[in-house]
Amino acid sequence: MSTILDISRIDMVFPTPDGPFTALKDVELKVKKGEFVSLIGHSGCGKSTVLNVVAGLYQATTGGVALHGKEVREPGPERAVVFQNHSLLPWLSAYQNVELAVKQVFGKSKSKSEIKEWVEHNLQLVHMDHAMNKRPNEISGGMKQRVGIARALAMEPDILLMDEPFGALDALTRAHMQDSLMEIQAELNNTVIMITHDVDEAVLLSDRIVMMTNGPAATIGEILDINLERPRDRLELSEDPEYTHLRSEVLKFLYEKQRKVENLGSKKSHKKTESNQTKKRVA
Repeated sequence: MSTILDISRIDMVFPTPDGPFTALKDVELKVKKGEFVSLIGHSGCGKSTVLNVVAGLYQATTGGVALHGKEVREPGPERAVVFQNHSLLPWLSAYQNVELAVKQVFGKSKSKSEIKEWVEHNLQLVHMDHAMNKRPNEISGGMKQRVGIARALAMEPDILLMDEPFGALDALTRAHMQDSLMEIQAELNNTVIMITHDVDEAVLLSDRIVMMTNGPAATIGEILDINLERPRDRLELSEDPEYTHLRSEVLKFLYEKQRKVENLGSKKSHKKTESNQTKKRVA
C-alpha cells in the first residue's frame, strides 16, 4: 500500500493569557491508502488537534501535513469529517442532508438522476434507505450517526476522519455501528483515521493504533500494529489470545508506560529549572 497522508513533525502552539501553550510537539505519522488508524490517549492529549490539522481546520505552528504529496492548508472534500455530534441540519430529511453534501461536491459533474442514485446508494450502505425521508428528530441517535457517515462517504473522500463517532451511543448501538463500519471499509477500502477512548473498539477496527502521550507537548508515544485477520468477528475475537494480548498492550501504555513518560518529562523539567537557577546564581 502506498502512503496517502504524511504528517511531518508538527507542533501546535496556542496563544493564551498566560503565554504560549504547546498542545502538540513533533508529531510524525505516515498513513497508507486503505488503512484504518485509531488515535487513542487520555483526555487532553491532542488527538482532536491532530485530526483538526489533518482536516485543515488548524494550521500547524511548525511542520505540516501532505495529502498525495500536496500540502494541506484548508478544509476540502477529499477529507470528510464525522464528529461525535451528528451535525445534521434538523429541518432537512436524511436524504436531503446527504444530498446537500453531494451537490456541493458533485453538483457540476453529476446529473440530477445520478445525484439521486448516489445519495440513495450511500444511505443503503449504512442501512438507512428505509428512513431516508425522516428528519433527525424522528430517528434515533445511532440512525443519525449512520446518516452522518453516509453524508461523509457520499463525498468520496480520500480520507474519512472520525472524532469519537460512536462515543454518545449506548453499548449495543455502538457495537452495531462498529460492525457496519467494518463492512463499509471492507467494501470501499477507504482510508480512515478515528479518534477513540475505547480500547476494545480500537483493537477491533484498526490496522494500527497510535497511542498519544499526555499534554502539554503531547506526541506519539507508541504505535501498535494490529495483525488480526479480516473480516473480524467480535465474539470470536473475545476468546482470541492475540486479541487479548493487543488489548493488554494498549492498556499497559495508557496506564503504565504513560506514567514513565510523564515522570521522565518531570525529571527533565526539574533539571532544567535547577540549571537555570544555577546560571542565575553564577551570573
